[in-house]
Amino acid sequence: MSNVNQQSKKRRPRRNYTDEFKAGAIRLVIEEHKTIPQVARDLDLTASALRTWVDRARADRGKGRSGVLTTGEKEELAQLRKDVRVLRMERDIPKKAAFFAKENS
Repeated sequence: MSNVNQQSKKRRPRRNYTDEFKAGAIRLVIEEHKTIPQVARDLDLTASALRTWVDRARADRGKGRSGVLTTGEKEELAQLRKDVRVLRMERDIPKKAAFFAKENS
């Protein structure tokens, strides 16, 4: 592979953005009707990251596409999944203890 191809395939280092920066980028798309690719280029973002932010903002405002979870729904889903893991573990511990007790008798 040539050096040019290697450079073009390198991933961008992961960057963190403040909530204010994200809100400003979202505002440019939703309220000022600029395109996602245009705003992404202007702010040196990936279009996919900006699209994710915009989709989530629209869902939070009740104007999202079907299947896009709101921020609250995502938080609730994460908590429910954690609860299920804990409950499964609590359910399975007595079964495992009984198995080992039976095996050692």
